[in-house]
Formats: sequence, structure tokens, C-alpha cells
Amino acid sequence: MEVALSAIASDLINRLMSFLMKKYMESTSTDDKMKRLKELLLRVHIVVEEADGRCITNPMMLMQLKMLAESMYRGYYMLDTIKYKSPKDEEVRKLCTMSVPLKRSRTIFDTPGSTADNNELDIVLNNLEAAISNINEFVVLLVGCECVCRRPYDAYLYTDNFMFGRHAEKQQIINILLQNPCQQGGPLVLPIIGGCRVGKKALVSHVCGDKRIRSYFRSILYINADSMWGMEHTKFKRERTLIVGEFFTDIDEDDWVKFYSTISRMTDGGSKVIIISRIEKLARFGTVKTVRLNSLSQEEYSYLFKMLAFGSIDEKDHPKMALVANDLAVVLGGSLITANVVADLLRRNHDFQFWNRVLQRFEEMVKNNLSKYGEHPKDIIEKEHPIDITIFASSYPTHLHLMPPRVERDDSPNRKKSSLLFRDLIAGCAAIPDGDFELVTWESRIPPHTKYVQSVVAFVNGKNGCTTSTRKRRSSA
Repeated sequence: MEVALSAIASDLINRLMSFLMKKYMESTSTDDKMKRLKELLLRVHIVVEEADGRCITNPMMLMQLKMLAESMYRGYYMLDTIKYKSPKDEEVRKLCTMSVPLKRSRTIFDTPGSTADNNELDIVLNNLEAAISNINEFVVLLVGCECVCRRPYDAYLYTDNFMFGRHAEKQQIINILLQNPCQQGGPLVLPIIGGCRVGKKALVSHVCGDKRIRSYFRSILYINADSMWGMEHTKFKRERTLIVGEFFTDIDEDDWVKFYSTISRMTDGGSKVIIISRIEKLARFGTVKTVRLNSLSQEEYSYLFKMLAFGSIDEKDHPKMALVANDLAVVLGGSLITANVVADLLRRNHDFQFWNRVLQRFEEMVKNNLSKYGEHPKDIIEKEHPIDITIFASSYPTHLHLMPPRVERDDSPNRKKSSLLFRDLIAGCAAIPDGDFELVTWESRIPPHTKYVQSVVAFVNGKNGCTTSTRKRRSSA
């Protein structure tokens, strides 16, 4: 009887607290809520940043860290949505949600001060309040985690190679790779499965560069489907080895058994295998739980893009440019490569008119592809199909089709075709090569200077124009 009464009393108290909180939210002005949101974001950001510099081995702590980060990015997104609300938002929403259903997009584009805005703000505040209320135990445990020494150069790498928002996944992978040798003797196999260009290789690259991984494994071997078949003829020292394989097609069961048997025989105890792929079926070869990478949420993507675009300047001092950056983060559709290229271009020219011109060009390009193909350019490229980028040379009768990217290194054989930097094409500040050409979409600033290169096919009046036009053309500014 006493237990039942206690449960009833507890339920009544919880309902009363919820009712009072609801009434408090209803009676609080938007300005007061925004002030509270800023205070909560500051507290959460301090914890997330501190956790990013700690070696967390507890999987439940990593899960809580991921939830904290998601709440934080959603809070910043809500803050910017209300602060930089634009009449153009509805047009941007219609443009992008036709093929890119953004998380919570139905609530972020309503009229400033609308009921939907207030409801969303209340939800964000409640989530952050809940996160803060459960953070004490996390902070206490965090203090006992080993600090990870990070040099300024490493911090630069994290942004440059899109290691943004992947701390929990990186630490999870490191924890798995540092596990003691399995009892059965065979190498542990960790599949890392994710969508197109979500940062799988960048994540593994940073994992392999971690000093703990470097000291645990005597060697790291990178393979693909072609080199996999010749493993039995490869001669290397019998030592603890990390084998990283990237696969674009499925693997036959017999071929995998042969490969796994070979590396079990030729490597020392404690060796591990990482499978990198978009193909979900390859997860069946894993001996541990698969790590799955998704695209960044719109909140995370927007935060990253603005951080890259503004660089060392404060966006609060440039509200018009911040508004353009918000719109661009939606229009780009979540592409990490394009975000890096466009942000680098904007960072070189902090001029509102220039930023707005770049936004208009991308809006027109997205509209054109939606009209022709019914999909956002990012989705088209991910399906390995070309997109129309004629808008970047709109003053000429030439149609430009951009092919899917391929990866090249600085030491790759010289290309016979003319080349152009993507940022120069966007800015309209360079001569467009005659006929077909190569577009260098992105290039790493550090060795081995990996490049994303895309072929551009030029069409004149519906026909390939690589041999019909001899004069140089300049793109419009």
C-alpha cells in the first residue's frame, strides 16, 4: 500500500513540475529564452570541448557525449535561425526540401516569432536543460580520463580533413583496435560502413595517425579489392599489423575465407582488419559490431560551414554575411567537399556582395538540376551521374556537365586535358578552358596532396563541343 501511494505521489509531482515548466515557458519572452539558450550552450560547449581532448574508453560515456554534441549543434542552429531569419528562407526551403528532406526543416523556416518558432525553441531549451541536469556524473568520470595531447597542426587537420563531429566514432574505433587478441587467434575485423563521401577514409586516416595506434601496431597495410587477391604472394614481416581495406563491390564468401586465412597465417597475434565501404552486405564479415557513419545533420553541417567560412572573424560582426552563410548551408545539401571549397572561397573575400553572388549561383544551379533531373546535385553525383553546371558559364552558349569525382595524388601522371580550380569557376575569375577540361574540386594542403578531380564535358547546341570551338571564353563574374 505504501509503495503504491509513493508511486502515485511521485507521478503527481512529475506532472506538476511539467505543468509548471510549461506555464513558465509560455510566460517567458523570446528574448529571455534566447538569453537562457546562450547560457546553456556555453555550459554544454565547455564540456564537449573538454571531452574532445580526453581519451574516453567507456562506450556509455561516448554515447552521452554524442547526445550532448547533437543537443549543442541543434541549439546553435536554433539560435542562428531566430537571429538571422530572412524573408528569403521560404524560397530556400522550397528549393532544397524538394529532394533533400532536412531534419526539422518544417519548423525552422516559419515566420519570425511564429508559434512554430517558439515551440521549437522550447523543445531545444528542454533538451539542453535535460542534458545539463544529467551532466554531473559525466564530468566527474571525464576528469579521470587521460588527456590527449593535440598540437595546433593536428587541430588544423581536424577541420581540413572533415574530422568535425566524429570524436565519439574515432574513440570507439580506437578502443576496438586496442582490444587484446581474440581467443580464436584470427584477426579482429571491424567494418566501417557509410554513405557516399561522408568521411569514412578521413576518419580512418586520423585513427591510423593516432599515437596509440602507431605504437600498438608495428605496421599498417592499405589494400583494395585488386591487391587483396595477391595477398598470399606478398612477403612481409610476421608482426602485429593493421590492415585497412577499401571495397567498392561485394566480396565472394570463398574469396574472403581465403583472404582471412592468409592474413591469419602471415600476421602476428593482435592484428586487426578494417573494412571501409558503402556496401551494407560487407558488414557480415565483421567480428565486432559495425561502425556506421551517417551524413552530418543539418545543424552540424551549418555549424561546420560557418566555422570554415568565417575563419578568424566573428560572424556576429557580419549579420548579413551570416544570413547568406545560413542559406548556403541549406542550398549545398550537406556535401562536405563543396562546403570546404565554397567556405575557402568565402574566407578569402569577406564581402557581402560577393557572398550573395555565390549564393545566387548555387541556387540557380540547384534549381536547374531539380528542373532537369528532379534531384539535388549532391544526390545525383552520389549516384555517379553527371550534373549540369552551365550556370557557372551562363553568358556563353556552352553547356557544362560535371562528372562524378575521382581521387588523384600529387604524383599522379600529368593529365593531357586543361584544368581549372573549382573555386575559380564559382567566382568567375578565370578563363574557362576550351572544350572538355578537368576541374580540380579540392586539394589537400598537406602531403601527399590528395585531389578530388572531376571531368567537365562541354556541349554546344546539344553536341560535345570539345573540337568545335577554338576561342577562349571567360566565365561571367
